[in-house]
Amino acid sequence: MRAAAVGALAAGVLVPLARKRLRIPKAVTVASVAAAPAALAVLAPRSNKRDVGLFVLQMWAFVVIHELPYDDPEALRRRLRIQYPIRADRLIGGGELPTARLQRRLAAHDGPSALDRVLTIAHWAWFAEPHLALALVLARDKDRFPRAAWQMAAAYDVGCAIYAAVPTAPPWWAAEHGYSATRLRRIMVEVGEPLWGRAWPRMYESLGGNPWAAMPSLHFGTSLLAAILLAETGTVEGVAGWSYALTLGFALVYLGEHYVVDLAAGAALVAAVRFAEPRLKPVTDMLSRGVQGLERLAAG
Repeated sequence: MRAAAVGALAAGVLVPLARKRLRIPKAVTVASVAAAPAALAVLAPRSNKRDVGLFVLQMWAFVVIHELPYDDPEALRRRLRIQYPIRADRLIGGGELPTARLQRRLAAHDGPSALDRVLTIAHWAWFAEPHLALALVLARDKDRFPRAAWQMAAAYDVGCAIYAAVPTAPPWWAAEHGYSATRLRRIMVEVGEPLWGRAWPRMYESLGGNPWAAMPSLHFGTSLLAAILLAETGTVEGVAGWSYALTLGFALVYLGEHYVVDLAAGAALVAAVRFAEPRLKPVTDMLSRGVQGLERLAAG
């Protein structure tokens, strides 16, 4: 049992790294990363350290799986939705895309402004912010960490499933390819290229594994969930979390990274996760008992 768990854990880390070079089927890759958290649960005794390890492996699975559909861009392009978020945002914006309205009123015409740089940095900070929020929850109240991590993992996982089922183009892509009939700037790139110089292409490629993973906005959804979790930790933490989430929401629309409707869908996803989590407790408890049985078998 322990040997099988060690093998599954190693496969969960190594298979995604070798999948393109060895042409490993997508199903095998998904199975490998999905099995890794269970393998760690079998190998390690229950503790906060193991909980952190499980969340790290789940995030590794998210990164891998959300990029898999873009392995075949042509096949994914045939399923790509482009127009429905444009129509929704024009309705929200009174006939004009909110992104276009904001860029016309706030964006400088002679290169990135200080506002552009600040909002771009807020956007980049998202890659760490939800995880830092969980780290703070762990530091302040370790008993709350498993539930908080469960909710965050569920938000990422459900969002990933929607990305695969309903690939949707972001506003910058739709405008770049002539679908929105509105000129939009991708301000993040305008800031990033001069700031990072020759390192920018590699950074951009590493962070943009699937450009059509836009609906719902996990940028906004997970930052919103982080704000809720931080507010449950303390007043100061909650103010900081909500301030960041609202700033990021504005930045995502202004920078052309997401439609307003993407943000609304991200918020709805968080509400659904928060609603479902206590109601799914019987199921998660049953799964937990199953893993505990495997732990006992592995321990002899």
